[in-house]
Amino acid sequence: MGDPGGYFAGRGDRADRRPVPPLPAVVPSLLAADFVRLGEEVAAAEEAGARWFQLDVMDGHFVPNLSFGVPVLESLRPATDSFLDAHLMITAPHTLLEAFAGAGADLITIHAEASEDPRRDLETIRGLGCQCGFAVSPPTPASAAVDALEIADLVLVMTVNPGFGGQRFMPKTLAKIGELREAASRRGVSPPVFQVDGGIDSDTAAVAARAGAQSYVAGSSVFRGAGGAGPSFRRLQSTVEEARHWEG
Repeated sequence: MGDPGGYFAGRGDRADRRPVPPLPAVVPSLLAADFVRLGEEVAAAEEAGARWFQLDVMDGHFVPNLSFGVPVLESLRPATDSFLDAHLMITAPHTLLEAFAGAGADLITIHAEASEDPRRDLETIRGLGCQCGFAVSPPTPASAAVDALEIADLVLVMTVNPGFGGQRFMPKTLAKIGELREAASRRGVSPPVFQVDGGIDSDTAAVAARAGAQSYVAGSSVFRGAGGAGPSFRRLQSTVEEARHWEG
């Protein structure tokens, strides 16, 4: 859908901020990558055209799983010029916002269910020079994100319950995209970028695209797909581009 600068322009600009990749964008989730070969996995996806990667940060409290944290982002940042998206599935996210921004995150996303003060946290992220995202889990209604529309650059609609990869896609969650787009219109604010995450493959990505998604986080279908990260990314990116073009 072209350069999304209209969504992000003027929000959290900083001198070293990397450009947001064009939309629609498939965002490989590094949770599904081979950690021993993380740099190679990223390079293979980049060679195929990937310019936006997500790091799923889990603390074992907000979600019943552990993944990785600031040191992995710090190690990865010098190895890539791609846009790095830190999805914080953690309790009390405000305690680590500065650390993730300092480690090189370009976008930091917090959860409606975990933030004690979403406006404060989103404004803090903005003040740190990063784009700010707001996520809602499947049981959480779209209304929980309405106030965030005036601040957030991106709204992440979780299409599985956060915490584990390989779950089955929940199509009913996609209705939130339309609800939030309408809410933004009523409030007279520019809609954020709508991202989906969970169970994304060629079939479900096409469904999400037609529901209004613009960014598609995909882990297993990229890094564990046939042929490896490069061919898998190309197939999925082609799918979302065709679906968005069909939708117009």
